[in-house]
Amino acid sequence: MSFKLKVEYFDEYLETLRRDYKVYAPVVLKGKGTFADTDTIRYKEITSISEVEAKLKSSFSPKEIILPITQTLFYFTENDCEEPKEDGKKILIFLRSCDIHAMKCLDEIYLKNGNEDYYYKVLRDKIKFVLMGCSESFENCFCASMGSNETEDYDMYTKIQDDEVFVDCKSEELMNYFNIDKISEVQVEPEFVQANEIKVTIPENLDQRVFKSKMWDEYSSRCIACGRCNFVCGTCSCFTMQDIFYKENKNVGERRRVWASCHVDGYSDMAGGHGFRKDKKDRMRFKVMHKVYDFKKRAGYHMCVGCGRCDDICPEYISFSNCVNKLNKVMEVVD
Repeated sequence: MSFKLKVEYFDEYLETLRRDYKVYAPVVLKGKGTFADTDTIRYKEITSISEVEAKLKSSFSPKEIILPITQTLFYFTENDCEEPKEDGKKILIFLRSCDIHAMKCLDEIYLKNGNEDYYYKVLRDKIKFVLMGCSESFENCFCASMGSNETEDYDMYTKIQDDEVFVDCKSEELMNYFNIDKISEVQVEPEFVQANEIKVTIPENLDQRVFKSKMWDEYSSRCIACGRCNFVCGTCSCFTMQDIFYKENKNVGERRRVWASCHVDGYSDMAGGHGFRKDKKDRMRFKVMHKVYDFKKRAGYHMCVGCGRCDDICPEYISFSNCVNKLNKVMEVVD
């Protein structure tokens, strides 16, 4: 159903909805940026649609809601293990088309990769998506090249215009929370970007011959292995495990799943000290090829969704989109 309503009426809707849902959206966090007196845009719970930052790209993806940075899997004692108490509330997330595509990639990895991840599925089954449209492309975005600029996989679409909210609600469950007397039926169509300034072309003949190319050498000196690109990426899904022992009793503690990064030192190390990707150029090659080659061979679509957050966040100004475009010249040479 498509309709419009006043902002204050939509906030009343959110207030009612929040009895059963936690509502997350990108918001401006004042003074929480990387440098002094700078802001950042990150996902947090909201109580009003006016808190949603719709005009700027979020610095971080919404994946940390469904895949927490640090997640306690269970508590243990000398004799027993116990799972954390589950929050009974469902989850509603405001996000853009590229991030909905990113969630599809996470589903592929955690639910369709031969074994369902229990902890991921518990959160995933609670989630509904509210699409935020994009009237124009943001800096460093190349979603149109990756085919993630449009989507139909949303439960509700919203757009604020002046003092009204325009809504396209596909979910009967979400629709039941609206006060029908306060809405006016109108035609509402989501806004999608059709083109970006940055265009990315992935060579059709891309294969493992590119592994030996000299193009990767520059990243040995440029990349500082901070892992920031992985942590803001909506599709990076790597983690490590930690057992935390309490000071009061060394036999009591908890097991945590914690985000990890293929760029960070030690990630690929094995028992005995052997590391598969000691050089930073090898880590860059691994990430790039995983995003635009390996994953597609298994899933049939690319892992990168072109959100451009990795380019936004890199302190060394390494451009992922530029790196992918370089693959075309490399494959011309090897052919």
